[in-house]
Amino acid sequence: MANKVQIAYLVADFLFLLMGIFILSFSVIVNNIKDEVPTNGRQAARNLLYQGFPLTAGIVNAVFIFVTFFVTLPGLATTSRLSLKIAGWMSVVCMIFTLILGLYLWILTLKTRIDFFPRFAAQPDNIKSLMQIEFNCCGYFNASSPAFVTDLTCPSPAAAALMRGCAAPITGFANVFVDNIFTALFGVVGFDALFIMATACLLKDRKERARFQHIDEKNGL
Repeated sequence: MANKVQIAYLVADFLFLLMGIFILSFSVIVNNIKDEVPTNGRQAARNLLYQGFPLTAGIVNAVFIFVTFFVTLPGLATTSRLSLKIAGWMSVVCMIFTLILGLYLWILTLKTRIDFFPRFAAQPDNIKSLMQIEFNCCGYFNASSPAFVTDLTCPSPAAAALMRGCAAPITGFANVFVDNIFTALFGVVGFDALFIMATACLLKDRKERARFQHIDEKNGL
C-alpha cells in the first residue's frame, strides 16, 4: 500500500506531466496559427509576435518532460531508487530549460519596440492597414517611418502627420500579451520545483525504509 509520501509524489508526477502537455499543446497550436491570414489588427500583431517565439525549443522541452515522466514509472512500480534519481536529475534539466524559455520571452518584451519594426515594415499594405485601424495610428515610429498606408485612419498625409505612430500601442499590446505567456512558463518552473522536492522526499523515505528493513533482517525479523 502506498504511503503518504508516495501519494504526494504521484500527484506531483501527474502535475509535472500536465505541464508538459500544456507546453506541447501551446507550441503546436501556435506553430499552426502563426502564419494564418489575419482578419484584424490584433490578430496580425499577435501572429507577428508568435513568429519570434522559440516554438521548436518548446516542443523539445515538452518531449523531454514526457521522457522524464516515463522514467519515473519503473520507480513507482518497484522499490528501486535508481530510476527516481535519474528522473530527478532529468527534471532539473526540464526546469532549467523552461526557465530559459521564460527568460527568453521576458527579454523579448524589453526589445519589442525595436525588434517589431522590421516585421511591421515587411508586411503588405493590407496587413499594415489592419494594424493602423486597430491601434488608431499611422506608420510605425511615425507616419513616414515607414510610410503610412492610406486607409480610414490615415486618409491623407496631413491627417497621418497628426496621428501617433504604431510603435507605442503595439508595444503596449505586445508586452501585456507576452507577459502572460512568460508568467505561465515561470509557473511551470514552480511545478517542476515541486516535483523535484517530491522526488527528494520519496528518495529519502525509501532510503530510510531500506535501512530499517536491513536492520530487521540482521535481527532475524
